[in-house]
Amino acid sequence: MQLNPAIADQIHSILAVAQSKIEQLRAIEPFFIDLSLRENPVGARVGQTLADKLAILPKIRAFGFDKILLGTLDYSMPDELEVDDDFMMYLRDQQIDTTGCYAFTDIGLVNEQGLFTPSPSMLKLRDYAVPNTLHEIYLSKDGMAGQYDLATLLRSLPASIQWLQENVRGDHGGAPRILINVVDGCDALAEDPETACEVFAMLAQQPIEGISIEDDRGTYLPFQVGAFVAAIRCVLPRPLKLLVHMHAGGGFENASVLEALISGADGAWGGLPKRAAIIGHASLGELIANLVRVGNPHMQNTYQLNQLMPLATNLQIMDEEQAVPDDLPILGHNAYRLTLSFFRQRADRFMDLVPEAIGGRYGFRICPVVSDPAVIAGRLSEVTGLPASSFPSAVLEQMVRLMRCDLRAGERIVYDEPAQLMALYQRAGGNS
Repeated sequence: MQLNPAIADQIHSILAVAQSKIEQLRAIEPFFIDLSLRENPVGARVGQTLADKLAILPKIRAFGFDKILLGTLDYSMPDELEVDDDFMMYLRDQQIDTTGCYAFTDIGLVNEQGLFTPSPSMLKLRDYAVPNTLHEIYLSKDGMAGQYDLATLLRSLPASIQWLQENVRGDHGGAPRILINVVDGCDALAEDPETACEVFAMLAQQPIEGISIEDDRGTYLPFQVGAFVAAIRCVLPRPLKLLVHMHAGGGFENASVLEALISGADGAWGGLPKRAAIIGHASLGELIANLVRVGNPHMQNTYQLNQLMPLATNLQIMDEEQAVPDDLPILGHNAYRLTLSFFRQRADRFMDLVPEAIGGRYGFRICPVVSDPAVIAGRLSEVTGLPASSFPSAVLEQMVRLMRCDLRAGERIVYDEPAQLMALYQRAGGNS
C-alpha cells in the first residue's frame, strides 16, 4: 500500500517543520546567566551562608558559566542587609575577580519636576563594585500598582540607564552590561501587547545589552511564551539580547523555554538545580541537558558536562539540607534508575540522553508489575556488589513469577529494598 502522493508530501512538510526546530536548537549558542547563588536559595528550606556562596562561586565558574548573578540588592528593606550584601562586599574587599557578574537592581525614579533619584539598589551596585545588572521593572497594571504609573516608568527608565552607565564600572573598566528584566513580562504582553511593545521599542534605542521577560508564576502555555518572544523580536532587533526565565507553576517550564529559543530568544537565566523561588523553574541544568539531547555542540565545548548531575544535585542538597526529590526528571535519583529494560536510553538513538552524557550513570529500581530479569539482575548487583551476570537466569525469571503471585495474593512488598530483594532471591532458589 502506498500513500497518496499529496498526503505524503503534506506529511513530509509537517515533519520538516519539526526538524527545522531541532536544527535551530542544535545551532544556538545560548546566552546563559547562572543564578545558583540566588534563584535556588530563595525557595529553599535553609538557604546559603556567606561561606556557602564563597564555596559555590568557583564551582560554577569551573563548570563553565562566565555570566553569574551574585544576588539581589533588596528593594523592600534595603537598610537590613542580607547575605547577598555581605557576599558582594567580601568579593570587593578581597579583590576577587567579578568579571561577568551581575546583581538584580530596581530602577530609580524621575519625579514630576524632572529630578532623578537612584534606587538604593543602584547605589549598592556601584558601591559593591558589581560590574553588570539585571535591572528590574514591572509593566502590567497589577505589577506597577503602588510603585509607579506608566508615565513615570517611561521617563525614569532612560534616566536610570544613563545613571548606571555613568556611575557603574563594568567588566575590565568598560561600560556596565544592562539587561532590563520585566518581572511580569508575560502578564504585560497578555494584558496590553501594544503598550508593552512600545516600551520594548523604546528600550531598543537605549544603551543596554537587551531585555529579559519572566513568567513569574509559571502559568502561561509554551505556545503563548513563544508568541510573546516573537512579538518582542518585532521591535527588539539583534544583536540586542532577549532572555527568558520560566517558573514551574503549571509544569510546562522546560517546554516554554525551548519554545522561547525557537521563537527568537537568545537564552535564559536560572539556577543549575531545579529548586527555585516557588516549586521549581526551567533550570539551566535541565536546559543544558535538553540541548545535549538534540545534539547542540556548544554544550560540550563550553561546559564540564560530566559534572552536570553531581554539581546540580549537590547544590540543591546544600540549599535544602534534604535530598533532591527522587522522581525529578533529568536530575533526580530515579531519573536513570531503570524499571524495565525497554526504557533504557541509548547514545546511538535520536533524542535519547544517556546519563553518562551529563555525569550520571544507570541504576535499577524494582517495580513488581514490570521489572524484567535484566533489571532484577542489575539491582541485585547494586545490593550485593556481585556482577549482574553471576545471577542465574532461571532464578531471575522465578523472581518475576513470585512478584506476580504475591500481588495476586494481595501482598504489597517493596522489593526494591535490599532486605526484601534478597528474601525474594532466596525464595526463588538463589544462594545468599
